[in-house]
Amino acid sequence: MKIIPTGKKLILGSKSPRRQQLLKELGLQFEVRTKEVKENYPQHLKGFEIAEFLAEKKSNAFLSSLDENEIVLTSDTVVWCNGESLEKARNEEEALQMLMKISGKTHEVITGVCLQSLDKKIVFHDTVKVHFMEMSRKTMEYYVQNYQPFDKAGAYGIQEWLGMVAIKGIEGSFFTVMGLPTHRILEKIPLF
Repeated sequence: MKIIPTGKKLILGSKSPRRQQLLKELGLQFEVRTKEVKENYPQHLKGFEIAEFLAEKKSNAFLSSLDENEIVLTSDTVVWCNGESLEKARNEEEALQMLMKISGKTHEVITGVCLQSLDKKIVFHDTVKVHFMEMSRKTMEYYVQNYQPFDKAGAYGIQEWLGMVAIKGIEGSFFTVMGLPTHRILEKIPLF
């Protein structure tokens, strides 16, 4: 199925192996390029605003090096729980604190996406509600020690062991929680 417009080239602006895997599984041809971008944002932003702001910030870092036939795709995933953004844990203790905050609760996972060429930009997000069972400290410690989820928002990956044993349900796309709302991307890329 032809998704990328004729004559256009898709650039994935992410080193995330999960995002690369998802685009490959969609059957899309793309090139990976990375830029170091500080993932900071104005403190007044909430939920989806953070995800969209960071996706666009990452995209803007590529503008000066884009060719006219290229479309860059960047994204950012935010775990939003009780009015707080749970970002990437820096260490085991931070990861355990985050998992304690989501244990037995429902939170939102919001992935913001920016698709941008030299003459067009589309920024959007997709939100999923994730329902976690109550977890014991032993379960959380086992997960953190064996899976080291320090590169994941909220300190967990839905596709990993913890997702299999502690998530009792989701409302929305599994792939959005993994880091790319694939169904929304397929809607937007042809608009270029």
